Amino acid sequence: MNEIYNLKLYNSLTGQKELFKPIHKKYVGIYVCGPTVYNNLHLGNCRTFISFDIVFRYLKYLGYKVRYVRNITDVGHLENDLEDKISKKSRIEKIEPMEVVHKYTLSFHNLLNILNVQPPNIEPTATGHIIEQIDMIKKLIEKNLAYEVNGSVYFNLKEYEKLYSYGILSKNKIDNLFKKKLNFSLEKKNPQDFSLWKKASSSHIMNWNSPWGKGFPGWHIECTVMSTKYLGETFDIHGGGIDLKFPHHECELAQAKAIYNNKSNFAHYWMHTNMLTLNGKKMSKSTGNFLEIKDIIQSYKKPFFPSILRFFMLQSHYRSVMNFSNQGLINAEKGYNKIMNSIKILKNFSPKISKKNNNIFDVSHWINDCHKAINDDFNIPLLISYLFKATHFIHSINDINIEKHNINLLKKYMIHFVFDILGLQEKEKKIENNYLSSEKKLRILIHRLIKFHMEARKQQNWIISDRIRKELSYIGISLHDEKLF
Repeated sequence: MNEIYNLKLYNSLTGQKELFKPIHKKYVGIYVCGPTVYNNLHLGNCRTFISFDIVFRYLKYLGYKVRYVRNITDVGHLENDLEDKISKKSRIEKIEPMEVVHKYTLSFHNLLNILNVQPPNIEPTATGHIIEQIDMIKKLIEKNLAYEVNGSVYFNLKEYEKLYSYGILSKNKIDNLFKKKLNFSLEKKNPQDFSLWKKASSSHIMNWNSPWGKGFPGWHIECTVMSTKYLGETFDIHGGGIDLKFPHHECELAQAKAIYNNKSNFAHYWMHTNMLTLNGKKMSKSTGNFLEIKDIIQSYKKPFFPSILRFFMLQSHYRSVMNFSNQGLINAEKGYNKIMNSIKILKNFSPKISKKNNNIFDVSHWINDCHKAINDDFNIPLLISYLFKATHFIHSINDINIEKHNINLLKKYMIHFVFDILGLQEKEKKIENNYLSSEKKLRILIHRLIKFHMEARKQQNWIISDRIRKELSYIGISLHDEKLF
């Protein structure tokens, strides 16, 4: 089974599959862009984190010591280069920005825990690395690759282009970018120059002292700082959703090359997960075209065990566009149940001792095929097809004379592939009943709170009604009241 170590990754930078060769023989460094914690995750976000959870699990399975860094963006994610998303959410929800951060960071961790996504080794926050970001910005100014205007600092793309090529990751031509007319800040030398540090207005709560006055960091500088601090100037894998390739990852790459004179492109392998669509369109909070995890596992029509949702996500290759559908989820449940039932059969099966070889199912060949599938740029759909092939065989083993060694080997690797690598979990009947019972109780409680809220409004008891609305918002339920009078 030598095939186990021939892992190939599709490198977004080169546009081709490449044999994975870590910088250090036994160690792997991975950086994945985490969430901007201003809202609950939607299913499209979850797909990215599940995909890289598989990468994390498999590299550890291969015996590597992995340092997985996944950040939390808790400041500086600008909308149209104007307003920080967290500050905007703070204004909308009428709570402090750090309340927003805390609320949605807890939500992020809880949702990934439900989906059995392993935590990273390090989870740095942008606000925890302000000093390092300021230091990096100062160095960019010294190199004449950044400039300060009225308390804000911008990356100078034209100066950068004299030394390096911008757009090598996203394949954007710099000349085409400069031809585009953008309506961003007029204080920039070039409209395409991106923010490294933004001057804070008097009403902007989240601000820090800097050599350029009170302000806050731009989105892109955060990830360059945090990734290189914990993984070094050059590391193995940089990952994230395809929507981050431009401008976020392209800007990260430019900053790193500018600071470190880095000719190895910051990370050796760039991996990007594709979109999960709904109704044929990209899931997006801004358009309202999205589903949250609670919409699936707490569905009034039919709640789904979280591992089924995870299994559904894994049935399409991480680089392909995947469309969400209720029927697809129902089919995933059927497939999940077949695999789990086959594992139960294996656990309870006592093979007859036989020296006779059977050629009906070659377990060693099957194991090799499974490894080949994963090693082909994490072709998990192909791996799942091999799991179904084993499942079909397992359901017929009572009628087959099979060697004890082969059945034990099959059992061992079914557990490895299903639980250790794919990260699926068993759904015991007792656990399932308790889970559904808890969800039913929660729905009843929420309905009663909403009814109580409406009664308080009719009585003009605004303190109670507003308190209920606020408490429900903490678990992602928004109430939109109509005028009563």
